[in-house]
This record gives sequence, C-alpha cells and structure tokens, in this order.
Amino acid sequence: MTKIFALISLSLNYQWAIACPVCEVSQPGIFKGITHGTGPQSNWDFVIIAATAVVVLICLFLSIHYLYKPGETNKSHIKNSIFNTEAYGS
Repeated sequence: MTKIFALISLSLNYQWAIACPVCEVSQPGIFKGITHGTGPQSNWDFVIIAATAVVVLICLFLSIHYLYKPGETNKSHIKNSIFNTEAYGS
C-alpha cells in the first residue's frame, strides 16, 4: 500500500520535473522549461546529441530485429542444444 501511495504522490507532483525560472533563461528555445542547468555551449553539442540518438535508434532497431528473427537455422547451432532433451536424460 505504501508503494502505491508513493507512486501516486510522486506522479501528481510534477513540479520537480519542470525547469526553474533561473534555468529556463539559460536554455535555448527548444529546451526552455523542460531541463535544468546550462544549455548547450556550442552547435557541436547538438551534433553530438543527434549522433548519439542515431546510434541508440540503430541499436534498438537491430536488437528488436534479431530478437524476433535471429536468422540462425543450423541444427547444430549452440542455441538448439537446450532443446535436445536426450542429452540431459529427461
């Protein structure tokens, strides 16, 4: 019950997620009101963030793709050894 109460009280208190007025002044237009701290120092910061986002999205796509369609059909592949119940005597 205390976990539910804590979850509800934290979700209703959204003020901790909104930037304070002092931090809002130092942020560029795209980040105003949603983040604390100093804004990007140069345009290279946006390039780094964009490149990182692209890498993360590629990794996410490939991990989901190979999770659903691994592509290994060889019967002697090591992943198929867990399906061989004769080797375990059961």
